[in-house]
Amino acid sequence: MKIASFNINGIKARIAALPDWLDEAKPDVVVLQEIKSVDEAFKRDLFEDRGYNVETHGQKSFNGVAILSKLPLEDVSRGLPGDDEDEQARWIEATVVGKHAVRVCGLYLPNGNPAPGPKFDYKLAWMARLQHRAAQLLSDEMPALMAGDYNVIPQAEDAARPDAWREDALFRPESRAAFQRILNLGFTDAFRARTQGPGHYSFWDYQAGAWNKNDGIRIDHFLLTPQCADLLLDCQIDKDVRGREKPSDHVPIWVELDA
Repeated sequence: MKIASFNINGIKARIAALPDWLDEAKPDVVVLQEIKSVDEAFKRDLFEDRGYNVETHGQKSFNGVAILSKLPLEDVSRGLPGDDEDEQARWIEATVVGKHAVRVCGLYLPNGNPAPGPKFDYKLAWMARLQHRAAQLLSDEMPALMAGDYNVIPQAEDAARPDAWREDALFRPESRAAFQRILNLGFTDAFRARTQGPGHYSFWDYQAGAWNKNDGIRIDHFLLTPQCADLLLDCQIDKDVRGREKPSDHVPIWVELDA
């Protein structure tokens, strides 16, 4: 089972690039972030025509997440538990049934800038809720993963110029510590389980020629429960997608599971 995550930075802007990548990469399941569309306006037919079941959790102009799956989706849930007043569309999950049932959680974690400030406080509170949900996934003892744009640079090696990010919400010690607390529960960073060392990024800003300079950061992650990590065959970043026509500032990352 090939499961991908892709922050598309707007479905309207990626109306050609996203289907082209799907046709080439052929993932079984995709979690999307920043669809920037209400549910009713999401271009479902583009994906249903390709054999995908489509579930969205949209929001006008901002945020928004979705799951596309060629396999059946069961028990779809929208919104990260823990705050009934949180109206931001940043979390969707469902069980995907292949050779094994896998709980797939797609997330778009808050950016948090400027930090310190209310947006950073919201980010850290959201991460505390994420940790609680992560602990619940572990207690269920079924294969599960949490994938998406975490807006966290875990280590200095995950940035081409780490010093430039020291005061940014993505790299502040509070964000990194919150990410590490989730890992410490027993989760596996799928990419780092397969690939070590610096120079591997999933985001390049549109400004200052970041792509041409390879001035990137790794902020899109797959975190796997132990039961899911046992099924891991591979994890890769489709870096070349960033150099194509009308790209997102993120590129897809994917795992291959024996599921």
